[in-house]
Amino acid sequence: MKKVFIEFNTSKLLAVQLAKDSKKYFKEKNIEVVETPKEADFAVIIGGDGTLLRAFKKLIKNRRLYTIAINAGNLGFLAEIKKENFYEEIENFLLGNFKSEKRNILEIKIRNKKYYALNEVAILKTGATSKVLKIKFNSNDEYMCDYKGDGVIVATPTGSTAYSLSAGGPILKSDMKAIVITPIAPHNLNTRPIVIGGEENLCLEIEDKNRVGQIIIDGETNIRLKSGEKVEIKYSEKSLKLVIPRDRNYYSVLREKLKWGDNLC
Repeated sequence: MKKVFIEFNTSKLLAVQLAKDSKKYFKEKNIEVVETPKEADFAVIIGGDGTLLRAFKKLIKNRRLYTIAINAGNLGFLAEIKKENFYEEIENFLLGNFKSEKRNILEIKIRNKKYYALNEVAILKTGATSKVLKIKFNSNDEYMCDYKGDGVIVATPTGSTAYSLSAGGPILKSDMKAIVITPIAPHNLNTRPIVIGGEENLCLEIEDKNRVGQIIIDGETNIRLKSGEKVEIKYSEKSLKLVIPRDRNYYSVLREKLKWGDNLC
């Protein structure tokens, strides 16, 4: 008997209804609904991109787990499967007739504690009126550069279409293993975003004396960071195996969701 883990956005009526209907569907299919991803053969996440961002940290603990993300929200850039195609995609998955994509995950180490990011890590000043930060970057134990400004975003290809894009960073194709570093309101006009290899291990710290910043991971986890404290960022061995629509083309997603390449005038 196959086992499925279901998580849904309890604040969205559509997600609640889809979760209720899916449980009935899985019962008819003789598929057991389990309480944790560790027990499951696959997971169904119902909501929007935020629901998946909150859930993925549990999902990546089971390396064999496939995740089917159903869009019951607005943008649906990560949760690509449309609600009207829900059961069709589930049927295809159960038959083994499906497409999937590995999404690489950043591992962040702060004060000997590990965190994970699917989208990005943002190192920011603490408020609009606080002074700019000077952040030192090392890569593979070699000095890289200093970023001076409101902060810096370190993003995955998945996150390149999120906060990093809003700050002027480039779009990276989602199946790449690379890191994009995007400065936020840099003090120097010649400071520009850079894309580096996914094998590089980053170490950064606030260089300003007696300065406090903050680290925000995937828009949720918020950690205060004092000057001199080191933050280590690298790709994790863990990854998210995301089931995608069989007719999906990444560039069509960009055109549909971001109006990429459209003539807006």
